[in-house]
Amino acid sequence: MLEGLGSPASPRAAASTSVVGSSGPAACPPPSAPRCPESPVPRRGGMRASVPQKLAETLSSQYGLIVFVAGLLLLLAWAVHAAGVGKSDLLCFLTALMLLQLLWMLWYVGRSSAHRRLFRLKDTHAGAGWLRGSITLFAVITIILGCLKIGYFIGFSECLSATEGVFPVMHAVHTLLQVYFLWGHAKDIIQSFKTLERFGVIHSVFTNLLLWANGVLNESKHQLNEHKERLITLGFGNITTVLDDHTPQCNCTPPTLCTAISHGIYYLYPFNIEYQILASTMLYVLWKNIGRKVDSHQHQKMQFKSDGVTVGAVLGLTALAATIAVVVVYLIHIGRSKTKSESALIMFYLYAITLLMLMGAAGLAGIRIYRIEEKSLDESKNPARKLDSDLLVGTASGSWLISWGSILAILCAEDHPRYTWYNLPYSILVMVEKYIQNLFIIESIHREPEKLSEDIRTLRVVTVCNGKPVASSCLKSGGVAGDVAPRGRDMPPAAKGNVCMREGCGKEEEKQEESSWGGSPSPVRLPRFLQGNAKRKVLRNIAAFLFLCNISLWIPPAFGCRPEYDNGLEEIVFGFEPWIIVVNLAMPFSIFYRMHAAASLFEVYCNI
Repeated sequence: MLEGLGSPASPRAAASTSVVGSSGPAACPPPSAPRCPESPVPRRGGMRASVPQKLAETLSSQYGLIVFVAGLLLLLAWAVHAAGVGKSDLLCFLTALMLLQLLWMLWYVGRSSAHRRLFRLKDTHAGAGWLRGSITLFAVITIILGCLKIGYFIGFSECLSATEGVFPVMHAVHTLLQVYFLWGHAKDIIQSFKTLERFGVIHSVFTNLLLWANGVLNESKHQLNEHKERLITLGFGNITTVLDDHTPQCNCTPPTLCTAISHGIYYLYPFNIEYQILASTMLYVLWKNIGRKVDSHQHQKMQFKSDGVTVGAVLGLTALAATIAVVVVYLIHIGRSKTKSESALIMFYLYAITLLMLMGAAGLAGIRIYRIEEKSLDESKNPARKLDSDLLVGTASGSWLISWGSILAILCAEDHPRYTWYNLPYSILVMVEKYIQNLFIIESIHREPEKLSEDIRTLRVVTVCNGKPVASSCLKSGGVAGDVAPRGRDMPPAAKGNVCMREGCGKEEEKQEESSWGGSPSPVRLPRFLQGNAKRKVLRNIAAFLFLCNISLWIPPAFGCRPEYDNGLEEIVFGFEPWIIVVNLAMPFSIFYRMHAAASLFEVYCNI
């Protein structure tokens, strides 16, 4: 801070004045730019310390993969009725994994409670409040599912093993404690017992993934049985219809209640599947944060604002209501007769084509606004944000696989039913819409949050030396009117307007400043009707509309409306078993994509 323009008030000020020079009322900077401080050279000891951490991370990840592969093999053996492998063996393995995770969570929670007065590092990006609220809702429905399974076990207790009664009880306890653990410790950055904690967290990640795979397999078997029964009504009699029935070989008392319970179980499976995958993602972020060095800046707290999003909310709610109506009509008509099944397929394709076109247009509009604005992106290290981006692209590949299969089947088939030509644009739009939506979401979550209104323009402080303006491009992007004004009030009157702001600047910034003074054209700005608060309202409406549309597109496949199963054309071209394997592998990722995209869009909405 400047002390005045006369004699310096301190030896430090005198030394700085002698270096810069005091020939005039305003001291000009020397021609050579100040050198930026060099980054410190990493010490050899620090490099040695990072080796055991990287080794522990590698060992723990390999342990988790070994457990996951063993569980997948047990699931496959049970699914194909392998000799000597029954459902009780699979449930015993999953119960043992949950018990081991319970012991680790109890140890971690107890150790944290014993040292609760100590300062603990937190990752403010992880474990958002809305995410913990969502996982709590899904956990409640998962516990209800466990209660129904207990009732199912009681009804068929004569011919079911004890493991089928122990498993839902253990799963309910596991769900309760895990939700409590994630509420209290999802943001933790573990700095002690790191090797042990890495094994505990990665074990929890893959335990939840195996529970997710078990739920997907049970739900897929139910859907497959219904699908085989519907194929006959569409005229595909040459396709095998042998049912893969796992119902117990004894009577249930009372039969009406047992039937209602068995149907209710499969309607609740989608929520259980979403709970397991959400829990595994939150635990994976916790695993990535072990031993991590926290960035200096803090994450801005998200705020939910409902004002100014009437258009997006109305359109999104309309799409949601239309989706529910389409699903109800589809499930009523599909499989009743050939005519009704074809009309149900055509209705679904027309509805989906319209909705996907609207979503693609909304995503393109949002990307266009971002491209015109040309705002810098936040490239800081963030495990939660990186995982969101990877999951969006990775899970979208599931529906892309199914869409390409449908396109090839349409092009290669000899006979084309009437509904086939609606399937072609639908399959293309599924790929295009997800591609556009991924671009919009990834760019939105990487943009720096706006702290002030955009009507406040960034001020560039300019020094005046002998009547000529000299650029001092030493202000960073945060230098706005609100930041500079207080300094001017504290300075002496003679110093105002003649200040040379000098910070460490790179050559790249100097070149940009020189080009701006040389008369280079300024970057393209947003239209007047999209500037400031109006732009944020438009982006919020886009995010709200896409959020509700993704919820809408999650409902049909989650509750049995799957034209990829029911049109029968792909089974003719690829064969029944190969196509069913493709759909059963890809459909869970496609369903999870919609829920994950909705969660990401909610975060985008709150940050705009």
